[in-house]
Amino acid sequence: MDKSRRLGAEFFGTFWLTFGGCGSAVLAALVTNPAGINLGIGFLGVALAFGLTVLTMAYAVGHVSGGHFNPAVTVGLWAGKRCATGDVIPYIVAQVIGAIAAAAVLYWIASGKPGWMPGNFAANGYGELSPGKYSLGSCLLTEVLMTFFFLLIIIGCTSKGAAVGFAGIPIGLALTLIHLVSIPVTNTSVNPARSTGPALFAGAAYISQLWLFWVAPIVGALIAGLVSRWLHEADELALAE
Repeated sequence: MDKSRRLGAEFFGTFWLTFGGCGSAVLAALVTNPAGINLGIGFLGVALAFGLTVLTMAYAVGHVSGGHFNPAVTVGLWAGKRCATGDVIPYIVAQVIGAIAAAAVLYWIASGKPGWMPGNFAANGYGELSPGKYSLGSCLLTEVLMTFFFLLIIIGCTSKGAAVGFAGIPIGLALTLIHLVSIPVTNTSVNPARSTGPALFAGAAYISQLWLFWVAPIVGALIAGLVSRWLHEADELALAE
């Protein structure tokens, strides 16, 4: 497959993940009618939206690029010997550009509402910027653990012996579950590109905390990649016997 097409797939996949997921939080999570009744989708709706973005793009362009849409996924797959070294940096660049472009479009749309204020703009944070005011340590552990299991699921669902053609479903559901657990803690990252785009529009405070949402997901992904090599190399040997 031509490399420019693969990078284009990563750009569009990450754009859709950021726009759809963060857009659900910014535009639809809290919506009230004139009587003050909340008609928004809430945490559950936002979690489902993130899962659906991955599910839909996995089937739309996953066959083109592998459907990473996330620097942590690229690094984890590389650690698990599922991604060529030469693809790591180009994929990450395409993903970050896609996320920033999506955040810019989302900001443009959201700012069209009279009196709209950006607030946290679906950015991630710890301490005072955490939705539940969770500490740095709590947020760090949450992001490492959630990303670890996300990669463990991705690699497991795409390994030899897994059901062919169905990987997008458990991967999308896994991301939904991750958001259901961790939105109150960090606003859920597990994806450095998704964190970078909104942070650039949320302001300096969120940008200053962006380091955690690169370090923690990548650490979790690296550990998952190494563990998955051990798990699935053993599976492949067993299947060969």
